[in-house]
Amino acid sequence: MKAADCIRESADGALIMILAIPRSSRTEIVDIQQERCRIRVKAPPVDGEANAALVEALAKIFGLPKKMVVQTRGQTGKQKTFLLSGLSKDDACNVIDRIISEKGSGK
Repeated sequence: MKAADCIRESADGALIMILAIPRSSRTEIVDIQQERCRIRVKAPPVDGEANAALVEALAKIFGLPKKMVVQTRGQTGKQKTFLLSGLSKDDACNVIDRIISEKGSGK
């Protein structure tokens, strides 16, 4: 699957659909499955810690300030949606595709 499967265009930026895997050994993008980008999150799903860790990770991955990454769905579940404000779908797809291809090639 490609990043275009888990990213949608919106009037305010790109929407990325995520399947969070909390309590992992580290925070990282794993792959894309069932139209969701699977992301391991080191933080536990307690008191919003995993959500905050996802905001921080997405901001770093996409080079955005944390205030430009807004969770729009999935505050309590593993399936989440985040708005990447001011980022186009194409730019977001390029970043995700690059990360996944680097993981596949062992870089």
